[in-house]
Amino acid sequence: MIASGDRKLPDTPDVIAPDGSEVRLLSATVRGSMAHFRLAPGQVAKAIVHRTVDEVWYVSAGRGRIWRKSGSDESIIHLEPGLSLTIAVGTAFQFRCDGDTSLDIIGVTMPPWPGDGEAQFVDGVW
Repeated sequence: MIASGDRKLPDTPDVIAPDGSEVRLLSATVRGSMAHFRLAPGQVAKAIVHRTVDEVWYVSAGRGRIWRKSGSDESIIHLEPGLSLTIAVGTAFQFRCDGDTSLDIIGVTMPPWPGDGEAQFVDGVW
């Protein structure tokens, strides 16, 4: 049986995420969902922490940085095409586009994004 969740990347955002990034929804199942996130050149996302979901990201275009903090572990890494990273539930994070083109990320959320109240704002580094 072929899944009914087949979807092509939309030209325009479906929603704006709580952090301010553009979100284009892709395929989903009951166990996870996939989306395309975009920050415009010079844009900085708001710092957030997820209450119940884990995410796996893949940078598909652009350049930037991400700050992550979980307990006493804290780091800033450079985002560039080909990089994959994880954001575990309860990890505070903030990301930014440092290049002259948009920063594009494909993200898988497990379980699927539950809706309002999932993202809680925190103090970030930018």
